[in-house]
Amino acid sequence: MRTRVTTIQGDHAVSIPHRRQFLHLAAGAAALPAMLRVARAQAYPTRPVRIIVGFPPGGSADITARLIGQWLSERLGRPFTVENRAGANANIATEAVMKSQPDGYTLLLAGSYNATNATLYDKLTFNFIRDVVPVAPILRAPFVMEVNPSVPVKSIPEFIAYAKANRGKIKMASNGVGNVSHIAGELFKLMAGLDMVHVPYRGSAPAVTDLLGGHVEVAFDGLMSSIEHIRAGRLRPLGVTTAIRSIALPDLPSIGEFLPGFEASFWYGLGAPRSTPSEVIDKLNKEVNAALADPSIRERLVEQGSEPMIGSSADFGRLIAEETEKWGGVIRAANIKAE
Repeated sequence: MRTRVTTIQGDHAVSIPHRRQFLHLAAGAAALPAMLRVARAQAYPTRPVRIIVGFPPGGSADITARLIGQWLSERLGRPFTVENRAGANANIATEAVMKSQPDGYTLLLAGSYNATNATLYDKLTFNFIRDVVPVAPILRAPFVMEVNPSVPVKSIPEFIAYAKANRGKIKMASNGVGNVSHIAGELFKLMAGLDMVHVPYRGSAPAVTDLLGGHVEVAFDGLMSSIEHIRAGRLRPLGVTTAIRSIALPDLPSIGEFLPGFEASFWYGLGAPRSTPSEVIDKLNKEVNAALADPSIRERLVEQGSEPMIGSSADFGRLIAEETEKWGGVIRAANIKAE
């Protein structure tokens, strides 16, 4: 028989529940916040989500964000819209996301530029590794060394000879000072012993536009944003920057075949502000991985020259840390300074 304890307060008898009932109620109260978080995550998203991209429309970062955004919109039933905030090698976009509410409704298209910026810029208002929550990696891809067809070369050795004969006259476009496209070009210059003029742009799209127009002679651009121009003959590729050849252009050699040890690539993934609920991160990670496992999405990424990267939040965090250390060493060795 359950016992109850009765006390007298004034003229009234008050029944006190059994101690076990108190403990049960207390445990329920303690579990309530966690239950609410799970419920919010299950309902997420209840309104549109923004994916902030630090470069103009049309480049590989923008292409990637829109591809994943469309998938997430269809799967989760709310718009995932891309917002382009170009400038400062994606620092403007990154700062905006890091200062936003950590509720999963403002995401960052993070990339290898975030790894280089950690060393390149001395006075950032954020620490990327500390302030970002890695959501999921998306892809890794090579840059392609490409020239305007007016440049009279068709191979890496021919380009090296041509650049040496025109020392200080060749203009090399990049997606921004300190961007991996810039560092890849600087590494090529160092290893080949070349003197070329660096011309930075605010992203891939404007750099490629000027390359197409003949305002610059050469660029190291993401294969994703240049491959259609290459296939149409509007740009001439000389080599990919990864250690092995690209599946998308199997007949195109890697630069490392002529300069042993040369290697550079870029990656993208989704990030969120620190303190974003883990349940939301887990839900987004699951959906991004589902996208990368989908044959149609994988085929589209591979055709554009990239390698889908299925992984956990922790996997993405390790990649960010490793790349930050690697490119930090290259930046310091080449004495690259932010403008």
